[in-house]
Amino acid sequence: VRRFYSERRLACAQVKPNEGHYALARLQDAMGTDQVTLVTQNIDGLLQKAGCQEVIEMHGSLWRLRCEDNPHHPTVSFEGAQDGSESCGHCGAALRPDVVWFGEMPYFMDRIAQALRRCGTFLSVGTSGVVYPAAGFVAQASEMGSFCIEVNPAPAGGPFRQVITEPSEVALPRLVDGWLDQPEES
Repeated sequence: VRRFYSERRLACAQVKPNEGHYALARLQDAMGTDQVTLVTQNIDGLLQKAGCQEVIEMHGSLWRLRCEDNPHHPTVSFEGAQDGSESCGHCGAALRPDVVWFGEMPYFMDRIAQALRRCGTFLSVGTSGVVYPAAGFVAQASEMGSFCIEVNPAPAGGPFRQVITEPSEVALPRLVDGWLDQPEES
């Protein structure tokens, strides 16, 4: 398992964000983290590489390790290949990738629920829409009155009021530029 995640970590270290990642970073920078909450299922850190200030990583990150025995012990930033000698600074147990595996509860569900309750515009980008609990977020947002938009070349479907069937690196810069160019309401 460590080798599997090490291979992904090494591969991701070579990948650069696309224009969609940069567009979301511009949006969050312009409007602030109190207005733009970014939640990702991805563990690659590309939103952070693009300059996003705050990202809720509900499935964890390739770039951290955590204690195998106690998930409440502090995580450790990590780059490169994991050789198995890494150990928890608190208890000495082995460290594993800080990634949510099937059967484990995603991280930050309370923060995500709060964001969904105050959401005015919900944007779903490039997801299959089948992995729960994230697959249910659009229904929750829609029920609370959010304007829901899907950006996906192969739409997953759901209660979206707008569907953009383009790749995120094409659609998001145009969408974000349009939002940021609108005059402020008085």
